[in-house]
Amino acid sequence: MTDLDQLTQSLARNLKRWRAERHFTLDALAARSGVSRGMIIQIEQARTNPSVGTTVKLADALGVSITTLLDQDQGALVRIVPEDQAVRMWSSEAGSHTTLLVGAEASGPLELWDWRIVPGDGSESDPHPPGTVELLRVTAGVLTLVVDGQAHTVPAGTSATFDAGAPHAYRNDGAETVEMTMAVSIPPAR
Repeated sequence: MTDLDQLTQSLARNLKRWRAERHFTLDALAARSGVSRGMIIQIEQARTNPSVGTTVKLADALGVSITTLLDQDQGALVRIVPEDQAVRMWSSEAGSHTTLLVGAEASGPLELWDWRIVPGDGSESDPHPPGTVELLRVTAGVLTLVVDGQAHTVPAGTSATFDAGAPHAYRNDGAETVEMTMAVSIPPAR
């Protein structure tokens, strides 16, 4: 079984588990997430590999982290995630990518991300549930952070935090590759 097959199986199992735990019908989860009922069925039957956006929408609707939906071994007191087991969630042909390093369930989902954005590339994000906060630290390059349509320059060595309930995007308008670490705190599902 390939890593992708394992990831697909883990997502199918965990999506079913969390949907049942939240007592959400397929229709309820579809309405909350904006993901079609048919797509949720395909994911739960491990017949498709959803996009990062779809996975984020489902995690947000369930009030859990993406890590929780993808995790193969939950429940340990301490969980060490070797570099080769971090999950590449998004990549572009230009060479940009995001890697979900680790996540946890505390008073709400908490995720730690590693980002690399090559010059001229970027990634847009739909608004997360109200109360979601993102914190980031740029370690190389100059990030253009766009929140609710307003661009902010975040150079290497600088940190930022923002309300991720607004539409937001990450761009590299400079000549040097942007590298950053980001934490996302999502409020628990109500």
